[in-house]
Amino acid sequence: MMPNSTCRVNMSPMVQASDHDDFFARRRIWVNGPVIVGAGPSGLAVAACLKKQGVPFIILERANCIASLWQNRTYHRLKLHLPKQFCQLPNFPFPEEFPEYPTKYQFIEYLESYAKHFHISPNFNETVQSAKYEQTFGLWRVQTTRESSSNDPGDQVEYICRWLVVATGENAEKVVPEFEGLKEFGGDVMHACDYKSGESYGGKRVLVVGCGNSGMEVSLDLCNYNAEPSMVARGPLHVLPREVLGKSTFEVAVSLMKWQLPLWLVDKILLIIARLILGNVEKYGLRRPSIGPLQLKNTAGKTPVLDIGALQKIRSGEIKVVRGIKRFYPGGVELPNGEHLKIDSVILATGYRSNVPSWLKENEFFSKDGIPKNPFPNGWKGKAGLYAVGFTRKGLSGASLDAISVAHDIAKSWKEETKQKRKSINGTLHRRCISHF
Repeated sequence: MMPNSTCRVNMSPMVQASDHDDFFARRRIWVNGPVIVGAGPSGLAVAACLKKQGVPFIILERANCIASLWQNRTYHRLKLHLPKQFCQLPNFPFPEEFPEYPTKYQFIEYLESYAKHFHISPNFNETVQSAKYEQTFGLWRVQTTRESSSNDPGDQVEYICRWLVVATGENAEKVVPEFEGLKEFGGDVMHACDYKSGESYGGKRVLVVGCGNSGMEVSLDLCNYNAEPSMVARGPLHVLPREVLGKSTFEVAVSLMKWQLPLWLVDKILLIIARLILGNVEKYGLRRPSIGPLQLKNTAGKTPVLDIGALQKIRSGEIKVVRGIKRFYPGGVELPNGEHLKIDSVILATGYRSNVPSWLKENEFFSKDGIPKNPFPNGWKGKAGLYAVGFTRKGLSGASLDAISVAHDIAKSWKEETKQKRKSINGTLHRRCISHF
């Protein structure tokens, strides 16, 4: 069958009565290949690798564009934190004229060129409501809703497929913690995903909640527009220089690990380098964790901050570091030490999380946090044709490695099944011809 052909599928007796009406209300499409959920870098990488293997697929994307996180939920000054050679997707290098650290606009241009080069056309404005495995038939049922321009609720579709690739990533939904009194604060409050630049914040007192790479860069950007940022550093974090003697710190770490040095020793070397270049950051209110940056990244998924200028502003006092939040009140915030700050705005650089648990009806492969239970490099394959890409906690390079593995594994199964189907069809035709003769 063609990948988008409409089909009739007998309903499993296991399907509950409550699903009966929904089953027949939706238009059903048989996909002769995998369904990929998400058209970010991870989804595009899998799709490109499948194209090279000759495997058909469908990509479902809830937004109206590829890489919606990069296009719609990032600030203007954002650049890739790692050199471009560590961020390119499979089988398609960055243009040579791009700088070592491409801007977000250059990265979006690269992704659009990637999709065009491999003829990848996602189904945009299509949100996955649920995906569950029908054990009786050995098939996945992926139910979606397509946005409509009219007032009707939208087109409801159910895709039937053998393989399901979850490529929605670790950053699908923003995290907004609850703080006492925030609703009564009265000033402007936004998540960092809605922040674009500090242009409208000139002269304002801004509390940036969070001190990861986003919190640091937002605070730096606010300084450049003459705002007065205070940054909340609630927990410990590692701050590393982005470069060491003209080489990226990440590249230095990779080189050290190629020498087969133990992880704790590589961490020790990185921390010594950071101390020599950046000094003692703890005296500015930035506490270091008890374990090293690479080990922390592997075990907890916490990325070290790569400093691009915020630390200098912290030293000069242009960015004030505070240890936490006790409560908000109209026009201000009280800190845990009893200090009060008058503020005009709050920017929540409080991170993102996976949205997989909200739609994938499965609890063996993914944890309750929406991350594969098996750590890298074994977190890309589950049971019953379920795969994951973009959950490695190792950035774009980790997603690319998983995409290659997933595409190879699906292609192997798809080609074998296709071969068996052809044999079956040819055998049937042969018997019919003999019978007719």
